[in-house]
Amino acid sequence: MYRNPEPRFRRKALITAIVCTSLSGMAAAQENEPTALDALDVTAPRSQVTSESTGSYISGTTTSSTRMELTHRETPQAVTVITREQMDDFAQNDINDVLEGTTGVTVESVETDRTYYTSRGFDINNFQYDGVGMPAVYDNVQGELDTAFFDRVEVVRGANGLMTGSGSPAATVNFIRKRPTADTNASVAVTGGSWDKKRIVGDVSGAVSESGAVRGRVVAGYEDKGSYLDRYNNEKQMFYGVLEADLTNTTLLTLGHAIQTSDTDSPLWGALPLFYSDGSATDFARSTSTASDWSYWDNTQHNSFVELRQELAGGWRATGTVFRLENESESELFYQYTPSGVQLNPETGEGLVAYPSQYDLDVEQWVVDAYATGPFQLANRTHELVLGASWSRSETVDESRYGRGIGDPLPPLNEWDGNYPKPAFDNGVGGSDWTDRETSTYAAARWSLTDQLTAITGLRLTWLDNKGESYGATKESSYDAVETPYAGLIYDINDDHSVYASYTEIFTPQTEVDINRDRLDPIDGVNYELGLKSEFQNDRVNTTIALFQTEQKNVAEAAGVLPGTNDSYYTAVDGLTSRGVEAEIVGDLTDRIQLFAGYTYVDIEGKDGKGAKSFVPEHLAQLRATWKVPGVEGFKLGGKVRWQSEITQEQGVATTGPNAGETIVTEQGSYAVLDLMASYDFARDWNATLNVNNVTEEKYIESLKKFGASAQGFYGEPANASLTVSWVY
Repeated sequence: MYRNPEPRFRRKALITAIVCTSLSGMAAAQENEPTALDALDVTAPRSQVTSESTGSYISGTTTSSTRMELTHRETPQAVTVITREQMDDFAQNDINDVLEGTTGVTVESVETDRTYYTSRGFDINNFQYDGVGMPAVYDNVQGELDTAFFDRVEVVRGANGLMTGSGSPAATVNFIRKRPTADTNASVAVTGGSWDKKRIVGDVSGAVSESGAVRGRVVAGYEDKGSYLDRYNNEKQMFYGVLEADLTNTTLLTLGHAIQTSDTDSPLWGALPLFYSDGSATDFARSTSTASDWSYWDNTQHNSFVELRQELAGGWRATGTVFRLENESESELFYQYTPSGVQLNPETGEGLVAYPSQYDLDVEQWVVDAYATGPFQLANRTHELVLGASWSRSETVDESRYGRGIGDPLPPLNEWDGNYPKPAFDNGVGGSDWTDRETSTYAAARWSLTDQLTAITGLRLTWLDNKGESYGATKESSYDAVETPYAGLIYDINDDHSVYASYTEIFTPQTEVDINRDRLDPIDGVNYELGLKSEFQNDRVNTTIALFQTEQKNVAEAAGVLPGTNDSYYTAVDGLTSRGVEAEIVGDLTDRIQLFAGYTYVDIEGKDGKGAKSFVPEHLAQLRATWKVPGVEGFKLGGKVRWQSEITQEQGVATTGPNAGETIVTEQGSYAVLDLMASYDFARDWNATLNVNNVTEEKYIESLKKFGASAQGFYGEPANASLTVSWVY
């Protein structure tokens, strides 16, 4: 197998150079003479409450829903926070691990390196960093997004139009970055695991000036791992550097940059066929992969931001952020499929044909966001107001170069070893080049109506403009001053319990295209939510019970594959209604027991009242807990269970056998995955944590979400283990 090593080599050299320069720069700054910033009249450095500083399963306040710093009970929506402690206890090293353990969220791994996420039955397409972001261009994440840079992950379920503009009814995922600390802190974690997994992450933070007015932090890491899947290997490199400076007593400047590469050999593009021509289900070995031995998929993400925070008179604060996100993807991929009118032979396993392709993607996104928040007096009561505006631009350029040999017959998968001659990629070319622009203004107020009753109202006005072309079809649309109103009520029953209700309208532009490659019209609808939130154990335990209902029109649903490509086209489905209940309990039950438990029931119906989106489980539950063993200082045991109910997907019509002419339905029965962990502080500043996953060897299909005319799928990981040894200073 031959592959040009230069792109990866250049990235490795770049990251190594940045890490070395940053670490040496921090050390030099501590040894050199004071800088101009050191001479400023500053008070002690301001510090933000972080989840890593508490070691808890709960977080104090969140800003993901309104920009106001609200506690658990003050937020009139269901919010889950995955803290640093949870991520470290259960080795949740990538975002798939985190979201898989989040109440109400399903991780739709349709392939190894492209993942969709759903909440309450709908695709999650709003991803933020410290509250700033924009919808994902393709409603998915490519590559493995590592968690090494993040203090916590906040997930606001339901529509969040006030902060995202689009009002998507699924959820908003907000990645809260690690920030510098005033005190010197350092850590190194080294991991080894199944399938030759190797990982190391270093984290250094502290003051870089004598006065403490300037603080910095560097996180750097490397991971290389094989897989239970044949031929698959993934290599990641991570770097994150951030600098904080107290320019005055009231002015804080923060600058940061992160880069992550995720380079994969022999990835799945598409997945395994799930049925034969007679309608019977396939059942391959868990290790089966359709990838060729020369295929690869390399993804690089650049993430830069500048943030200026100014404290104003009267308790007001103004914050401005410039944020740039770039995702680059280079790949040579190999897809196996059954051509139109052909299905897999149940006797021989034959019927699959080849589809090789080169694919490059570059998405560059710029966001400028500014807002002010503070108190005001009205009717002898104190209220809170947020006023803000944002501008964003997203430019998407991609190109597909089709390989020779498309349609060539392939051997059965039980004989497939990845050996397929690498073709020339000169069998046609197609691509896209379009720009999405969005301008928004927003306002929200928190009204203290009585000592027990609080209301939150808000409105966002959004201007959208999309221009460009995709595979020869013109893409152009614009929407002026689209209104997204928001309202919520919170009533404190007593010091520990509150009930709430919230209402949000939905307006979600879609990137999905119809058979003519025209974008579908935006989704529109409404989202209602009622809930009870409580606090126990002196606010160390939070609980939420939420009832929700979402009504939508014009929702995209996969309908087939565009002629001559492997790209899906969609139709619009009207009258989708999602309703259900969520329950969550999280926190420190005692000084020795930490717990996270979540349950979701969701029922999705079409306009005709029949069930829809059957690939989304009706019931979803997760439980994880740790216990500090009495009598053995520093020893902790834990476990995690994730359970979901049956899912199904209609796959077309059987063409042979006694069931010919009948609809084929792929089923994945209900299943549970059990993980165990043990952690021990074996010396001062030293810890060892063992994680054993899927200890019962449960075999299950990762996802039944359609990717084209029918769903493909592959199996989840069998039993595996990892051991992490960490040093913390």
